[in-house]
Amino acid sequence: MDKLKGKGKEAVGKLTGDHRKEAEGKADQAKGRAKDAVDEAGDRAKGIKDSLSGDDK
Repeated sequence: MDKLKGKGKEAVGKLTGDHRKEAEGKADQAKGRAKDAVDEAGDRAKGIKDSLSGDDK
């Protein structure tokens, strides 16, 4: 959701020449990518834990 919101802000900033809005959009996108990375790392860790304990459900 943050990535989508950020793309919108960035686009509006570019269209209107509002560099602050454009920067906010880029920051929101980065926040979204960071959240995705954390979620992916958590999923990987759970998968590793499950495979080590034999809980491959």
